[in-house]
Amino acid sequence: MTEFERQIHYTYQNRDLMHEALTHSSYVNEGKRHVKNNQRLEFLGDSVLSIIVAQHLFEHYTHLPEGELTKLRAYLVCEKSLHRWALKIHLGKYLILGKGEENTGGRERPSILADAFEAVIASIYLDGGLEEAKKFVLHFVPKELNVEKVTYVSDYKTALQEIVQKNKEEKIEYVIVGEKGPDHNKTFEVEVHLNSNVIGRGEGRSKKQAEQFAAKEALSLMGYET
Repeated sequence: MTEFERQIHYTYQNRDLMHEALTHSSYVNEGKRHVKNNQRLEFLGDSVLSIIVAQHLFEHYTHLPEGELTKLRAYLVCEKSLHRWALKIHLGKYLILGKGEENTGGRERPSILADAFEAVIASIYLDGGLEEAKKFVLHFVPKELNVEKVTYVSDYKTALQEIVQKNKEEKIEYVIVGEKGPDHNKTFEVEVHLNSNVIGRGEGRSKKQAEQFAAKEALSLMGYET
């Protein structure tokens, strides 16, 4: 068992998945073309995390309506929470980074740690199945959440979704329209579309952050205080 496996209390059958989850794109882009980075796992991990948390909330908070459940899920799967969980397992210590990212504090960058945490979830899911992934994720979810004390001020995506979903025909979509800068200092540009119409734009150091800023602009343009 590796040190990282001891840290996460999980033993991989296929350690290639573990290495892929820990490998940042900056390492691959510095000439290691034969190595897989963790971006595809991050994509999958985002969905696996969402379904695990959604099921947990559905089963344990039977008195809450859909809107409150949505808010709790957003609180638990946001970058801030993922970053906090990543710190608990010292994830930054085990990341495989390019020199540029290493030299600019990549091991402590919240967006990198949050994305890598999602990649780890996906790697466990692919290696051991949903139950193992669930066991890993629920280790970090608080036993009890006080709905009244959970704040969502910075979760503009959820606020926008709640407004839009009042009309079932409306559909929100976030589209990445550009990336700027080197891998160790990249900025993402995102548009939020309402039925193919652009209603907000945002930039951020991560895709999630850019989406939040796009949603914030959309809310402002719609007349809501942000």
